[in-house]
Amino acid sequence: MDRPDIPLNALRTFEAVARQGSFTNAAIELRVTQAAVSHQIARLEELLGFQLFHRTRGGLSLTSEANLLLPVLTSSLDRIGGMLDRVQGHRFEETLNVGVVTTFAAGWLLERLEEFESLYPEIRIRLFTNNNRVNIAQEGLDAAIRFGDGRWSGLEAKPLMTTPLTPLCAPSVAARLEGDKTRLPDHVLLRSYRADEWPLWFIKTGMVPPLLEGPVFDSSVAMADLAAGGYGIALLPVKMFQSRVAMGNLVRCFEEEIVTGSYWITRLSTKEPNPAYAVFESWLIQATSS
Repeated sequence: MDRPDIPLNALRTFEAVARQGSFTNAAIELRVTQAAVSHQIARLEELLGFQLFHRTRGGLSLTSEANLLLPVLTSSLDRIGGMLDRVQGHRFEETLNVGVVTTFAAGWLLERLEEFESLYPEIRIRLFTNNNRVNIAQEGLDAAIRFGDGRWSGLEAKPLMTTPLTPLCAPSVAARLEGDKTRLPDHVLLRSYRADEWPLWFIKTGMVPPLLEGPVFDSSVAMADLAAGGYGIALLPVKMFQSRVAMGNLVRCFEEEIVTGSYWITRLSTKEPNPAYAVFESWLIQATSS
């Protein structure tokens, strides 16, 4: 069969965006920049002659043409990946499928995976980001890194790190606050789906929590983007956004912090972990404690 030039990188990028539901999460999975993802999607749309995504307030949705392309592409990539795993017989390689809450992936894990891979080249880590709602068994994962109190039914959980929450905002917003906490209710307070976070912070400071209105987000990364753009103040785990603080895109409004949970590595308690998982877990616990 005659085959036209097949844009494999662009097709792989499209499949990742469609599966992850966002350019940001696809970039994390593919370990490239968001700009690179945008470039590949634009290139593929130009080549195919039609739009792949509708961009709405609620996020991305596939066009009708993209819906026809996606299942064929996903099946083909799965078959190629499976065959490559079979023919790589000259050296042992084990793949771990790990679900990771996006904040932890972007704020801590991604920049350290190269260290792990250099130490253990025989272990391949495949990341699947999520908004902290994940089902290890249904999604075929070996493990999941999530945020919470460590109590999940049917799972073994080991603690990684505690990440206190503190208000972060753009420098221009911080200047208008002038260090006065009573001015906070005059600004947009960006909220996560954990409704108790802002009330707990205000109580910690001795203030009466104000009535909170406006949109609710399921991504700390999205809230950080909005806060850095001057659209509001976000209660965020500063450890996960150190690079933005260092660059000056985000600043701490006040010193008070609250702890609402920790990051944990979890796996099914009914399934015996394989040697590769044991290595990854040990490295992760040691790396997060240092």
